[in-house]
Amino acid sequence: MTIWSAGVAAVDSARLVQEHVRRRGQDLEIGGGTFPLSQLDRIVVVGGGKAGAGMAAGLEQALGADLVEQRLSGWLNVPADCVRTLHKIHLHAGRPAGVNEPTAEGVSGTERILELVSTLAPRDLCIVLLSGGGSALLPAPVDGITLADKQVVTRQLMEVGATIDELNAVRSCLSRFKGGGLLRAMSGGRGIGLIISDVIGDPLTVIASGPTVDAAPSAAAALRILQNFVRPEAVPANVLQVLRLQGESVAGIHPGVRPDFRNVIVGNNQTAVIAAARQAEKLGYSLARQSTDERGIARDVGQALADELLAWRHRPAPGRGWCLISGGEPVVQLVATSQPRRGGRNQELVLAAAERLWSHDLNGITILSGGTDGEDGPTDAAGAFFDAQVRQVATEQGLNPQPFLAINNSYPFFDAAGGLLRTGPTHTNVMDLRVALVNPR
Repeated sequence: MTIWSAGVAAVDSARLVQEHVRRRGQDLEIGGGTFPLSQLDRIVVVGGGKAGAGMAAGLEQALGADLVEQRLSGWLNVPADCVRTLHKIHLHAGRPAGVNEPTAEGVSGTERILELVSTLAPRDLCIVLLSGGGSALLPAPVDGITLADKQVVTRQLMEVGATIDELNAVRSCLSRFKGGGLLRAMSGGRGIGLIISDVIGDPLTVIASGPTVDAAPSAAAALRILQNFVRPEAVPANVLQVLRLQGESVAGIHPGVRPDFRNVIVGNNQTAVIAAARQAEKLGYSLARQSTDERGIARDVGQALADELLAWRHRPAPGRGWCLISGGEPVVQLVATSQPRRGGRNQELVLAAAERLWSHDLNGITILSGGTDGEDGPTDAAGAFFDAQVRQVATEQGLNPQPFLAINNSYPFFDAAGGLLRTGPTHTNVMDLRVALVNPR
């Protein structure tokens, strides 16, 4: 937990913003750019994501009380359990806690953001704060599509294990906000996006579905993704119709009216992994592996990690033992079942590792995997951990990982065995972070 928490602390959203926003005399420096205060009338802040509350608070602090009071206004959509009162930036509950899908509240908040940027004047500065979870928190369905239609499509893709890239490619085509929509709505002025990445490789078109990127989404690509993953009869007919009619009609920003806008990545998965690795070394562990941006199926990743620990157990290590640190965002492939189930990708990953390690000597072996945002699926946990004590409690209750893993039902197992990782909202989001320890035999 100490190692994992060090990784999460390194991507604290307020700190990341403050590292990229500075007041120097009569100049405001943001993400490497300089904005003379004498040339600015308003500073308008918009955006959303799981890290939105921390980013907004950090920005207000970095700007200073005078700028906040005299020139600042703003609106961000954040999860309900992240809402708090700031000085001038309004935090709007765009969805309930633990429910990562678009809602009517999210739509109303996104409409307010689009209204705000439509009032930008030449001497205004727009700061867009984006982070993971922004796709669900910032819905604005295109004409001909309802919120319910988007929810159906989103659920269908998530249930079959579509990647975040694939999911956002579809969502961008069904939104007036995503896929450069926010940029197209800006009426003038200058702007800069400060972005915390929760996507492998940090592609700007995928993070929060790319609202500030001058790149038109591809309806043809969206149709291919739906055809590959979802039965045609399961997709609302009007969604297919809109995508077919879109073609190349969603044009990019016209060069003559393109806002002066730049995007800056202020934190990502690598930031957290590097910090966790440093903490492990401070505690006396030798690094067996340090990797970021890992893909894959959660179950497969967990089993491979368990096999890796068993292999490292037989290698002498200086200090307290070996530490394996990795990050990324695997996906869960749901199996067909009529039984109730609950869990998330981190819990499933650890449960798969537990199944592989179940009959082995667990002395000195620990695996922890958690979402850096404090959320893992529609649960109140960030993830799970497994060691000899968790196995002992589970065994005393007659529990075995296999039947739980068979139906993607990881949460009840770890809840009963005392292996859930509960942190509450962390106000950041750079995908998942895994820490595994093993002492040589």
